Amino acid sequence: MLARRLVQLYAGLALYGASASLTILSALGNDPWDVLHQGLSRQTGIGTGVWVCIAGALVMLLWIPLRQRPGIGTLSNVVVVGVVMELCLRAFDPASDPAARWTLLITGVVLNGVATGLYIGARFGPGPRDGLMTGLAARGMSLRAVRTGIEVTVLAAGIALGGTAGIGTVIYALAIGPLAHVFVPAFTVAPTRAAAAATPA
Repeated sequence: MLARRLVQLYAGLALYGASASLTILSALGNDPWDVLHQGLSRQTGIGTGVWVCIAGALVMLLWIPLRQRPGIGTLSNVVVVGVVMELCLRAFDPASDPAARWTLLITGVVLNGVATGLYIGARFGPGPRDGLMTGLAARGMSLRAVRTGIEVTVLAAGIALGGTAGIGTVIYALAIGPLAHVFVPAFTVAPTRAAAAATPA
């Protein structure tokens, strides 16, 4: 069971990085965090995937006052997603043909939903950005308000830095919730009976 969960975790994280790179390569608009990562990359010359790792590590520092505990999935998220994204972005050029751009965008968004289900369903801890949101919500703030506030902030900052926002950003924002609603339950690994029995009621 543990081996299956680890395989699912790392497959999900690798797919997340690859699918996010497809969206970026479409040049039709990134998800809000990747607008920020790309904007930082364009201002500094450091790769977008590298900024995914840096930003993830910095966000995890904000967990400390929130008393959030990272899991192996959290720590792996900081490294694997960014590294895979960086490799993909270095290997391929952005698409120019309109049909290819839309294919990359739609494929990237759907696979991102699958990847979210895989790595969350492995039950090794949330990603650093999700953990920040749930940590703030646990302090009495509305999860919806926290998520909206953070994503609007990083999107605005990313646009100001030159990151790509557009129709793809809107499609991602509208689609990722329903996709996660389908794929997270589909890929969630049920606890073993022993683990369930050891969990306090």
